[in-house]
Amino acid sequence: MQLDITTIIIVITALVSIGGFSNQRIIDDLIFYPPMVSQRNQWYRFFSCGLIHADVAHLIFNMLSLYLFGRFVENSFTEIFQQNGKWIYLLMYVTALLVSLLPTYFKHKNNYSYRSLGASGAVSTVVFAGLMVAPGVEVGLFFIPPIIPGFIFGPLYLLITAWLDKAGRDNINHSAHLWGALYGIAFIIVAERLAGRDAISEFIEGVRYYMRAKGWTS
Repeated sequence: MQLDITTIIIVITALVSIGGFSNQRIIDDLIFYPPMVSQRNQWYRFFSCGLIHADVAHLIFNMLSLYLFGRFVENSFTEIFQQNGKWIYLLMYVTALLVSLLPTYFKHKNNYSYRSLGASGAVSTVVFAGLMVAPGVEVGLFFIPPIIPGFIFGPLYLLITAWLDKAGRDNINHSAHLWGALYGIAFIIVAERLAGRDAISEFIEGVRYYMRAKGWTS
């Protein structure tokens, strides 16, 4: 049986994260620490920090989100981009680890007290790529039944995340969530354009289809 890329990412991330729970050296070596990037050129930290998590709840939250959306997005990419779909999906995920942290890096590159870890930025990219492909998918919160369509959830998420990032009242890297989500939207638009498709038109048609199906419009 051939494993999909989403499952492989989840397994690798879970194994490294679980190892880090009992080994601080793993955390120290892989965590995103901007001064180590700016002063020692340890650029790998943009990517390695996505393999570690703060605790079991953090790991489960990210990997469950990736599991719920990732396989759908990966399969959609296979339909859209055919034989290159899985590799384009992998490219999106890996580059999202970098892109989602760039604003954080420029803000904290000389901040010796700042550190960040987790795959949240890349997971946000996958989620929003999925919402672009299927804007009518109804989104809930894990075990809470789906309650609102993705095309409504998406803007609400972006607004709330931007506000939380600006408020800066917790230790969560909301900036990575925000820029990861925006990157997911941009990636699917550009990638589909290169494949001769119009992601924006398809998104709008998906919204219209959902609204007609719900009787919200004729």
